[in-house]
Amino acid sequence: MATVNKEISCEELKALVENSQTLLLVDVRTKEEVDKGCIPRSIHIPFDTVEDALTMNPDEFQTKYGATKPTLHAPELVFYCQLGRRGEMATSKAHKLGYVNPQNLTGGYKGWSEKNGK
Repeated sequence: MATVNKEISCEELKALVENSQTLLLVDVRTKEEVDKGCIPRSIHIPFDTVEDALTMNPDEFQTKYGATKPTLHAPELVFYCQLGRRGEMATSKAHKLGYVNPQNLTGGYKGWSEKNGK
């Protein structure tokens, strides 16, 4: 059975960035893309390392990314890339690893920066 990836809009994410204490926002773009700008409060885990990151023990994750590793039932785990495709694939990887509620940002960073500025 195919899993249906959950999408989150820029508006919904903006509210989480401003108000949520439990949001883990993961930027899966390349370092070069991130250097040009990113969404506030996001952590950078390049797409090709997402699976390794999500299977690390919590102490390793904290040391490497400076954030608390999300639990499998984390209510607010959001991935994004430049346009949405890598974010969607990262969301799917997280789901396969047992994460219950991973979400992908519709439109990616491009959509975010058009609505919210860089």
